[in-house]
Amino acid sequence: MVYPGKNHKSYETPKRRFEKTRIEDENRLVIEFGLRNKRELWKAQSTLRRYRRAARDLLALKSSSTDAVLIERKEDELLGHLARYGLLGENANIGDVLALKAENELERRLQTIVYRRGLARSPKQARQMVTHGHISVEGRKVNIPGYRVRKSEESSIAYYSTSPMNDNAHPERSRILSGGRA
Repeated sequence: MVYPGKNHKSYETPKRRFEKTRIEDENRLVIEFGLRNKRELWKAQSTLRRYRRAARDLLALKSSSTDAVLIERKEDELLGHLARYGLLGENANIGDVLALKAENELERRLQTIVYRRGLARSPKQARQMVTHGHISVEGRKVNIPGYRVRKSEESSIAYYSTSPMNDNAHPERSRILSGGRA
């Protein structure tokens, strides 16, 4: 028997290891989003796989015409969860869940949002700032680049209050604001 508190893989590796088009697409995403390795991409794909599976299960329940109230509640839970995390809009449906891509999931990572909001010059620098503890979400220091940011938390991302990056006179801040190397 396995110890229940033991960590286990939260992703699935690709079935075909040396598929050229898949490898090229993965390399493009790793560079674009500044990921450490492909494992982070595979985690995002596994998360989307779980959402799609739940959506397909709901569609199967609808076709078997069981308890309509239960189906409606489960559908609202799934769509509400995805809307809170910013993966879907407010008036989305089950078909939109099936159309989600890995890029949608990767866009909701703290590292990517820090870069997109202009707090860092590159995705790699955004990752470094997060891991070094320079970024806060709703006043709390978050040092996990893969932290999934909720839609409600997105506006509260800033430099941590005791971080040297919080000072406008910091040399790196002036480089970020100028948009290049100083």
